[in-house]
Amino acid sequence: MVKIAHISDLHFSGNQENRQLGSLDRLLDHFNTEGFDHLVISGDLSNNAAPAEWRIVREKLESHGFYHWEKATVVAGNHDLINLEEEMRFYNALNPLPLARKKAFDRKLKAFCVFFQELITGEERGDNAFPFVKIINYPSVKIAFAALNSVYPWYPADNPLGARGSISTGQLRALRVERVLFSLKECFVIGLCHHAYKVYGTDSLIDQAFDWTMELKNREEFLGLMKVMHAKLVLHGHFHRFQSYSVDGITFINGGSFRYNPLCYSELLVDGQGSSTQKFVQLP
Repeated sequence: MVKIAHISDLHFSGNQENRQLGSLDRLLDHFNTEGFDHLVISGDLSNNAAPAEWRIVREKLESHGFYHWEKATVVAGNHDLINLEEEMRFYNALNPLPLARKKAFDRKLKAFCVFFQELITGEERGDNAFPFVKIINYPSVKIAFAALNSVYPWYPADNPLGARGSISTGQLRALRVERVLFSLKECFVIGLCHHAYKVYGTDSLIDQAFDWTMELKNREEFLGLMKVMHAKLVLHGHFHRFQSYSVDGITFINGGSFRYNPLCYSELLVDGQGSSTQKFVQLP
């Protein structure tokens, strides 16, 4: 069995959060003790899109032996790339130049990828970004992690809370090319992004409004890509609920929120026959 741990939405705001830092130490110690092969963090490592907050997570991964290409994969969340307080300031809210905002967002995304480059390419330097495919040859099974960025810029009308998601057309096209699909043959494919495919789904107008602010806008296009790639699982976060659900034969697993339940995680076991089991584990 290959053992994969999945956590999400850490939302670190600084080094003074001693309780949260201690909980992360305890969780990473547990992963080492239990012999986990890989750790996935599906976004919102930080709370204020600050590199200093990204550094907290990187240093913890380093100190516990997880900061290696074959040991961990991270994707960006909206709180990693969007500082909502800054975006909603008066001068930004009235900025009539969305192209300038998009360029600033792209710079932030690139900075995130450069900061965690070793977990994307296995190299300390470089600026490769999303999407990327990481194929790891374990003795019993070959696992491919297909990672996409689902965060897009804050806009006053279309993304007023900065929490809606969209996967760019360029990313969707990049993973559909023949050489990428050929490389995935005989792999157990796991898709990764931050935003949930399913949020609430309710007849309540209040909840529907909340759903709109959190939704993955082009979720059907994303689902179509996962089908083409023959993904068995998709790991995500964003909506702070530990849950698993199935859509058209693909199992989606929501990693919940480390911030609100720091001793719970998702455990995924994959065997050599391409079968998998998943459960949520709560440490005492």
